[in-house]
Amino acid sequence: MKLSKRPEFFELLPFLGQWLFLASAVAALAGSASAVFLLALDWATHARVAHRWLIWLLPLGGFGVGWLYLRLGRHVEAGNNLLIDEIHDPQKIIPLRMAPLVFVGTVVSHLFGASVGREGTAVQMGGALADQFTRVFKLQHEDRRIVLMAGISAGFASVFGTPLAGAVFGLEVLAIGRMRYEALFPCAVAAIVADQVGLLWGVHHTHYSIPEVGPIALWPLVVMVIAGALFGLTGKVFAEATHALSAWVKKQVHYAPLRPLLGGVLVASAAWFLDAEHYIGLGIPTIVQAFQQPLAPYDFAAKMAFTVASLGTGFKGGEVTPLFYIGATLGNALAPLFHLPVALLAGIGFVAVFAGAANTPIASTLMAMELFGSEIGVYAALACTVSYLCSGATGIYRSQRIGHAKNGQAPEGIKLGELSAYQQAQRETP
Repeated sequence: MKLSKRPEFFELLPFLGQWLFLASAVAALAGSASAVFLLALDWATHARVAHRWLIWLLPLGGFGVGWLYLRLGRHVEAGNNLLIDEIHDPQKIIPLRMAPLVFVGTVVSHLFGASVGREGTAVQMGGALADQFTRVFKLQHEDRRIVLMAGISAGFASVFGTPLAGAVFGLEVLAIGRMRYEALFPCAVAAIVADQVGLLWGVHHTHYSIPEVGPIALWPLVVMVIAGALFGLTGKVFAEATHALSAWVKKQVHYAPLRPLLGGVLVASAAWFLDAEHYIGLGIPTIVQAFQQPLAPYDFAAKMAFTVASLGTGFKGGEVTPLFYIGATLGNALAPLFHLPVALLAGIGFVAVFAGAANTPIASTLMAMELFGSEIGVYAALACTVSYLCSGATGIYRSQRIGHAKNGQAPEGIKLGELSAYQQAQRETP
């Protein structure tokens, strides 16, 4: 006798209703915070461009933000890594102060010319705001995890205008090779609603144009594999260089506010005296140019150096937009070598370097399709997957866990930041 499915359906309704409400509430807050943040970034960028001398205040700005975090933000300084840790191992509700601190810190960084991004700020604001619902509704650990994931998705989607990528990013960023599908519905709702909330606030996202992708052909597919490997290695170098510089600076300079002060002197001096101001800030105009015309072949390396110096010395912001810059300009430089259109390889590099550095190939592929059109999907999927594999056991988020190792030689559940110590111990064990 065939059993009715009605009871199962009715049992699902409370789940759908609960998460439709919670995810929408999280999205409304995160989307609004991201909208205000993007408007503030536009003001900061225009102010710096109009008043070039502001770059010389970068050391003082860095010192001020460093002092603020030393006094008020020690418990939230880990940023995105704190969110990932709390999802995997819930301990304490994330202090609400994370949101205003990272907001102010990132706007200051951009006003005075640090080479940082914006996704880290949006994600941290989304996560911190979302976690306040834990206290309000007395959520249990499992529901709290999902709320935090929804906050991450909402922040990512609203700052880039990519709801599908945002939804999957909140699932994919937590562990390499594994996703938590029970959070798919809340993350999808949060990402879609947050993006729409941002649009209601009047936020306009940058349009990147790839005139024609063309039909699938053998040579472009071969290029995607080769270029994907180069993009993955680039993401690996970026992540390892940033972590190495950060560790070295912390070892050499014990008073935290002095680190961004010294980094600010270095970045401001290099930008001013080398006439390299197009390597600081978000660099959106250069990213747009990468889709339109050939650029200097060293632009990607210069942007990487400025970003590593900024993030490694403690400036607040994010890594993703600089990774877009690095990837787009590297793709621009590779296009003539592979006899492919500049716009096509710039677009592939845009998402593939990010895929390798963040270990998020699916979210990166969806982002390519949302930004550049569905026709690029096959090429983006191939390049992002190869980039992900070639970036190895590293990434920009040190609290990211290994769910399924790329090479099968790392234990499940270990943090990326702990992997080198584990491997060293294994080598020393007889």
